[in-house]
Amino acid sequence: MKELINYILQFGQLDKQQIDLVMNNVVESSLHKGEHFSEAGKVPKQVGFIVDGVIRGYYHHNNGEEITRCFISENSLVADYVNFEANTVSAEYLQACTDCRLIIFPKDNWEELSRAVAGWDNIKNKMVQICMYQKSRKGPVISQDATTRYREFMENYPSLINRVPLAYIASYLGVTQQSLSRIRRNIR
Repeated sequence: MKELINYILQFGQLDKQQIDLVMNNVVESSLHKGEHFSEAGKVPKQVGFIVDGVIRGYYHHNNGEEITRCFISENSLVADYVNFEANTVSAEYLQACTDCRLIIFPKDNWEELSRAVAGWDNIKNKMVQICMYQKSRKGPVISQDATTRYREFMENYPSLINRVPLAYIASYLGVTQQSLSRIRRNIR
């Protein structure tokens, strides 16, 4: 819980009573590798904070192929926030790439904090902006050659290289898994 409070306090001040109120509105949870935090075809009902682990955002292309759009790791909010706020059905998935420990704000509790904690909306808006930026961050520029895209991935996500399955990294980079293996061999 300390990680969540430290994260929140980056965006504004809360007194002890307000912090206690926030803590009373969250639940600790976990996801096993492969489980979904939210799914396409369903209305998202929670906002999470990743204490440990990696979650990927992905969707299905018209041909059924999974396309990885983003990776979200420790000390970050995770949510399909646009659909969460609008109470609408999602078109994307948020899936655990590793076993994950999370702190969850169920929708009703998230909304209750806006009513009960002075200044929460300002803090929440700043946290949500970062969450949405991470989720919407564009993948590598496809016009770059695959080796350049992989080098940029290594630079931007050094902690994920050995934690995330190669298939997800390949999907994110827009290459086949075989091509990624060849690129990795040539870089070493």
